[in-house]
This record gives sequence, structure tokens and C-alpha cells, in this order.
Amino acid sequence: MSADRPNVLLVEDEPAQREVLAYNLQAEGFDVAKAGNGDDALMLVDETRPDVIILDWMLPGVSGIEICRRLKSNADTRKIPVIMLTARSEESDRVRGLETGADDYVIKPYSVVELMARVRTQLRRVRPASIGERLEFGDIVLDAETHRVTRGGRAVKLGPTEFRLLSTFMEKPGRVWSREHLLDRVWGRDIYVDTRTVDVHIGRLRKALCQFGGEDPVRTVRGAGYALG
Repeated sequence: MSADRPNVLLVEDEPAQREVLAYNLQAEGFDVAKAGNGDDALMLVDETRPDVIILDWMLPGVSGIEICRRLKSNADTRKIPVIMLTARSEESDRVRGLETGADDYVIKPYSVVELMARVRTQLRRVRPASIGERLEFGDIVLDAETHRVTRGGRAVKLGPTEFRLLSTFMEKPGRVWSREHLLDRVWGRDIYVDTRTVDVHIGRLRKALCQFGGEDPVRTVRGAGYALG
């Protein structure tokens, strides 16, 4: 999977519907992991750590509502947005889904265009740079659409890896990222890179951001990793 592309986990037990949705998501520029039942879904959450989960309510084995409950009660996964798909249109069912922690709720039959828009809405919350949003932190501005960075109004030239590192930091200012998490997000899970490589690229990012002066915005957290601010 590409480190640049948002990763969507699609959990739908109807094969034809699953393939149609997967095709449309890939056409929108997303990496897609697919599951047809609850057990496979939970395994893929651990393996891929998706940015957004599209989750059918009615699944063989573990139900979608139970998967949502487990994800939202786990500190490691509770912030992953979950969009529930369901044929249940009763208000009580919708309330139950949202109370379980679902971030959005789409009733079948639905418009694929609408569902894509809702996926982008959730991504705007958790990975705004991945869909071309403009990010700001102090005097640093990152325009993901034009791939440009400025600090104090002056252009900062960054390599692709440094740009992805800065995007990751600016999406969640203050969050401490371990080297392992940065490797997954910036380099991708399918690529083996030594954790010391992270330190090298952090050094390059710091040098580029501070070339015109100003404080180093990247904080080293001893024994934990790095954070912005």
C-alpha cells in the first residue's frame, strides 16, 4: 500500500456490492482493504490500521455493530472513523448505531457519489493532507494540493519523504509519533526501512524548516519519538 494514499477498510459480505464499492474507492484514489465477515475485518484493522472503515451492519459471525463497539472501546482504534452501512432505516436503529460510536450512518440503497463524499468528510478530520487540504502550524503552511511548503512566507524545499513527514506532523500537532508509527505512515507497511532512517529524515526536515532561522518546531521526546510543537 502507498504511504501517500488514504487507506479505507471496506467490510461488506455481499461480493458484488463489495467489488463495486472497492472499484469506486480505488478510482477516487484510495487504497482499499476488503473483508467479507467480522473476524476478517478485525484482523485487517490490526494489519492495515485504516484511515476510515466502511462497515456493513449485517455480517456473518461478528456483527458490524459489535465490531464498531469493540473498535470504539479500544484506545488504539477508537479514533478511526467508522461509516455504518445498513438497510435498517428505523430511527431507533440509527440512534443505536451512533451510540455504539459510529461516526456516520448510510442507509441502503445509497448513492455511491454520496458515500464517497462522506468518506472524504471523515478523511478531512483525520488525514486532511491526504485529500489536498491546506495545513497551518505557527508560521508554517503546507499546501498538499500544490505540494508546497512555506515558513514565514518563504518557500521551503522538501524532498518527498520530508514532505510526508511534515504532513503527518501537521495533521496532528502535539501528538507524539514513535519511529515505528512514522515508518508505517510515511514509508508504508510493505517497505522495510531501518528505524534509524527516520532520524536521518527528521534531521533533514529540521534543517530545511530552520534554514531562514526560527525555532526548531520538531520536538524529540526521549524514549518515545517525535512531535510537532
